Amino acid sequence: MNAESSHPVISSISNKLDTLTPKAQTLGTYIIQNPSKAVFMTTKELAEVCETSEATVVRFVSALGYKRYSDFQDALKDFVNTGLSLPDRAAIKGIKEEGTDRLHREVFEEINNLKHLYEHIDIEIMNRIVDYLDESHTVYVIGSRLSYTFAYYLGWSLTKVRKGVHILKGSDTTTLDRLTNATSGSLIVLAACTRYPNELIRLSKMIRRSGHTLITFVDSAICPVNSFADLSIVVPGRSIPFIGNVSCMLVTIQYIVQELASRRGDEMADYQKQLEQMYLENDILFNLE
Repeated sequence: MNAESSHPVISSISNKLDTLTPKAQTLGTYIIQNPSKAVFMTTKELAEVCETSEATVVRFVSALGYKRYSDFQDALKDFVNTGLSLPDRAAIKGIKEEGTDRLHREVFEEINNLKHLYEHIDIEIMNRIVDYLDESHTVYVIGSRLSYTFAYYLGWSLTKVRKGVHILKGSDTTTLDRLTNATSGSLIVLAACTRYPNELIRLSKMIRRSGHTLITFVDSAICPVNSFADLSIVVPGRSIPFIGNVSCMLVTIQYIVQELASRRGDEMADYQKQLEQMYLENDILFNLE
């Protein structure tokens, strides 16, 4: 995978490389040339492969502006995750390995992802998103490819606690018509996860020009739609996924929807009674009776 100098972690190394000690230069060069290997290495492993000391690794990371080695790894992970192809991901995940206790590995990977989420998610931003969802008259929720899974889940969940929610697919060109005809000042919630579809980036630009409020649900601070958003929630995961990390995004959506529900009180209760009556009259859901 080619290291693109436009990414913050790579450009930081490139810009400071000439000012570093020879051993630190060796570290920087190795990371630039082998980011998908370095991202999984401990300080000891990285020091050994570069024939230097762990102390040099720690000083190197500090010189780049990171307080902890784990912070540096998170930044490098964002870069690697964005550029990895499907074959690269299959190789990293050991898909072809036989005899792997895959269930055990995946469960513990998701546990670590959720722990990382709990320690790093910005609760203040999540609550500000709830404010927008509570106060906005009309909400459009958009996603594309994998992120449409999250957009649909968020939109579908919101329809159970409030009215005026519309779910749109980013790959459907009629979405442009729907947003162009949307009431001025509508709230647009857009989900985007690695690898970021260009159609969502184009939609974000269009939404920005339209004067609507744009909130983005993303898995990385470097997601390109963030620059067009009025508010963005970064839903971090610890691992690099084969297809996509789902647990962290789903937990974040569950929190936001439930927090919104708690604020709506009697208004939501009356609305849900109407929904349940409609389900019953139209025989929508399975009933034991």
